[in-house]
Amino acid sequence: MKTATVAAPSAAAAAAPAPAPAPAPSVAAVQAALSAEPRAEPAVPGPVAEPPVRVAVVIGSNREGRFGPVVAGWLLDRIAERDDFLPEVLDVASVDLPTALSSSPSPAVAAELAKVTPALADADAFVVLTPEYNHSFPAALKNLVDWHYGEWRAKPVALVSYGGVSGGLRAVEHLRQVFAELHAVTVRDTVSFHGAGAAFDEAGHPRDPAGPAAAASTMLDQLGWWARALKDARRRRPYAG
Repeated sequence: MKTATVAAPSAAAAAAPAPAPAPAPSVAAVQAALSAEPRAEPAVPGPVAEPPVRVAVVIGSNREGRFGPVVAGWLLDRIAERDDFLPEVLDVASVDLPTALSSSPSPAVAAELAKVTPALADADAFVVLTPEYNHSFPAALKNLVDWHYGEWRAKPVALVSYGGVSGGLRAVEHLRQVFAELHAVTVRDTVSFHGAGAAFDEAGHPRDPAGPAAAASTMLDQLGWWARALKDARRRRPYAG
């Protein structure tokens, strides 16, 4: 029977040193490796949906045969094309306010005010439609404005006018002075219809719709910006006026 013989390691082999461990990577190498790895971008929150602006659309004429409802209908159609406004119509022809102002109105006058005052108070913004009578705006509109004060304050007002050759723009400029006195802010751009009766067809649509629609879009953009900016400001700090 043969016996396997295992040779003892030589002295040289026994004395051989163990292999050295791999050197640790340098800081620069680690940084380079990390920068090469794809990193997920932090999630960006989407825009927060804002509630629509509550806008009171004031029809400013009560004259017999008035054209205001035609212009108002066109404007409300433009507002309905957007999702940033919630309109409410206030018609001076539907409220009977005396011209004698009073801090203690009678029950009858208080009942008339109840038709319009809450809506004005709740509004974030206003669009006032005015014709031009004798180079200015109607008395019924001025009466509605004068019966209120705080309801207008620190809120924006857009102006839409209609008339003859001037398109009601002289009435608009007078209204700017009135609303400035009431601490309201009138937006710069307006919509005006010159020769209004001929500018609309029998269905109440402008014969040349592109220009008025573009003007309305610009005006409403400005009104919405001012409405939100002033609402935020009133919430943060009560108006000092």
